Amino acid sequence: MASPMSAGTFLAILKDEGVTVVEVGDWEHHNRNDKGPWGPVHGVMIHHTVTSGSERTVQICRDGYADLPGPLCHGVITKDGRVHLVGYGRANHAGLGDDDVLRAVIAETALPPDNEANTDGNRHFYGFECENLGDGEDPWPEAQLDAIERVSAAICRHHGWTAPSVIGHLEWQPGKVDPRGFTMASMRERIHSRLT
Repeated sequence: MASPMSAGTFLAILKDEGVTVVEVGDWEHHNRNDKGPWGPVHGVMIHHTVTSGSERTVQICRDGYADLPGPLCHGVITKDGRVHLVGYGRANHAGLGDDDVLRAVIAETALPPDNEANTDGNRHFYGFECENLGDGEDPWPEAQLDAIERVSAAICRHHGWTAPSVIGHLEWQPGKVDPRGFTMASMRERIHSRLT
């Protein structure tokens, strides 16, 4: 169990890990904390956006939609490998997911199938949206994969977590497919290598 780090610490650890960070507006105070608690935090969740165009993607993730207000994540990882910080605190990215998966993330053990949606993930996960159409054909440039690896490792390093604390949305919520185009197993291998 871990308390969320401060926004300043979050920024610092990303930079220390070699992440190229873009600060978007008043990201440190842009959140959904009025809708419920944020924390304790237990892991990192990776998503794809089903959008194209970095500027548009960042704007959507910051502002959200009429029926799903932003921020929709903490950071947007664009294809060039930059990480755009759009919010900090509770964010509308994880939704309801499987309590068995959460227990596995906390224990850093193998993930069970995600067959329930009964637990508030927005409370417990740092979230990163990654610019990609999510069709299985849109490429994932190495700079973008490297940035996913680095942000995940930075957060794990700060909290004393290991690679199993990083999951994809598809491993959390039934019916989700993101991220599509690489496997979370391969990403966890990269994160493990960076941490060790």
